[in-house]
Amino acid sequence: MSNTNTAEAVQAKGLSKRYGKFWALKDCDIDVPVGSITALVGPNGAGKSTLLQILTGLNAPSAGVGRAFGEQPTQSPEFLSEIGFLAQGIPLYKQFTIKDYLVMGAHVNEHWDRELMEARLADLHIPFDRPVGKMSGGQRAQVGLAIALAKRPKLLLLDEPVAALDPLARRDFLSSLADAVVETDLTVVMSSHLLADLEIICDRVIIMASGQVQLSDDIEHVLETHKRLIGSRQTGKNAAYDVIQEVHTPRQSTILARIKDMKSLASGWHVHDVTIEDVVLAYMERANESTNGKEEVS
Repeated sequence: MSNTNTAEAVQAKGLSKRYGKFWALKDCDIDVPVGSITALVGPNGAGKSTLLQILTGLNAPSAGVGRAFGEQPTQSPEFLSEIGFLAQGIPLYKQFTIKDYLVMGAHVNEHWDRELMEARLADLHIPFDRPVGKMSGGQRAQVGLAIALAKRPKLLLLDEPVAALDPLARRDFLSSLADAVVETDLTVVMSSHLLADLEIICDRVIIMASGQVQLSDDIEHVLETHKRLIGSRQTGKNAAYDVIQEVHTPRQSTILARIKDMKSLASGWHVHDVTIEDVVLAYMERANESTNGKEEVS
């Protein structure tokens, strides 16, 4: 990559992908800062995998622009040498051993770091002479991560890497990933359904639903600006906040809101903190209701 001095590792503007009449991704606008760990979350079919495939150059957008470190993704050796990608299911040659991957990696990767991969897997006590197909799911995930990191990429894209792992294996995988980020200038974008796990190591979140980005922001800022409001029955729009999710009874309103101006928030509200899971589910529910509404109208 020729331009690696940009403050953004990933940028997308109006990024869209259409298959026939179906938009798998539409008008995607995101910025991912260098050195961040970003959680890419949303339901199945939200467009997460499509976005990651475009950023690796495996898929071409139908409209808009997506860039990694200022470069348009391609399958060129120069671009791919800076990108690590671990696809869903951890695709590995089952008959290969770690020793085989150590040799192969040196042939196909410009910046291959054999010592890094050896040290990482030795610390995890993973046998170097056992075929990958005979390893546990957690071990295979660690091998896949070690291979991706041994490329010494600037950007690591992970598509549901912990989906099939048990809680202990997930914890070990995420711990290894966090250590790798601390040790290098690596930027990570990781899709997953497991919100509690991601909140532990991620500093940013991109929420996707129905092929569109619902929210892209720093997690700390999200939690500062999103609150649950409980009070007497409220109706209509309010300049102090945007409603993300609301439940009303004849006497009471419970609203998960994005607060625009806390000082202008009317008195009488009981303000409660929310978790990132609360926020993600609220945005997903809103997107689902919006999509169903459009389908009913059409």
